[in-house]
Amino acid sequence: MGILDKFRLDGQVAIVTGASSGLGVAFAKALAEAGADVVLAARRAEKLKDTAQLVEAAGRRALIVQADVSSPEDCRRIAQEAAGFGPVSVLVNNAGVGTAVPASRETPEQFRGVIDVNLNGAFWMAQAAAAAMANGGSIINISSVLGLMSGGLPQAAYSASKAGLMGLTRDLAAQWSARKGIRVNAIAPGYFASEMTDTYPDGYLDGNLARTPLRRMGDPEELAAAVVFLASAAGGYVTGATLVVDGGISIGG
Repeated sequence: MGILDKFRLDGQVAIVTGASSGLGVAFAKALAEAGADVVLAARRAEKLKDTAQLVEAAGRRALIVQADVSSPEDCRRIAQEAAGFGPVSVLVNNAGVGTAVPASRETPEQFRGVIDVNLNGAFWMAQAAAAAMANGGSIINISSVLGLMSGGLPQAAYSASKAGLMGLTRDLAAQWSARKGIRVNAIAPGYFASEMTDTYPDGYLDGNLARTPLRRMGDPEELAAAVVFLASAAGGYVTGATLVVDGGISIGG
């Protein structure tokens, strides 16, 4: 096998949650280009049709599943439908929401709403996907650099959920890598164009990019390439790790 062949995912089935927009679309497209059939899950089923077209344009099959990952029952249904599509070997836990509410005013409902999707939902989905991975596989949790540092906005729930994902990643890797043959890793992105960045206050991104050593936002394809690496045999000796893809902002510049 040549080195580039190690990045191939031919004959595999990948699940991508939050696949209706932004980074989830880029992940689904990249996995399809690497050879995987892709199960697309999100709450907004109508937007998943556009993602499915990108997967099919790459010559792969797409399956749309409308679901809310904060529901354990929905997560089990995603995994069951994916298993009917073929042997599941990859899960990208990408579904996420965020708020920017001062901690002194954040309500229990607001805080729980973020944790239920970003952290609890990732666990329910990992649990369901692991049960469908008969021959091992790769789980990739999309965390955030805001789980490692402050971004300067009041984001207690979001930051806590993303830091929690890193801890969850380590523990699941310790439990499942040897026993189930499932590698579990996280990616901590910096600033990439998404629905969340569209809501940031004027000047916020400019200020953060000024202290990013690479002095720019990331290209979604750069993050998607990291997903393919961790999903494939190229990342076969990587488990329990958090790969930071942030242009260097977490080290300062």
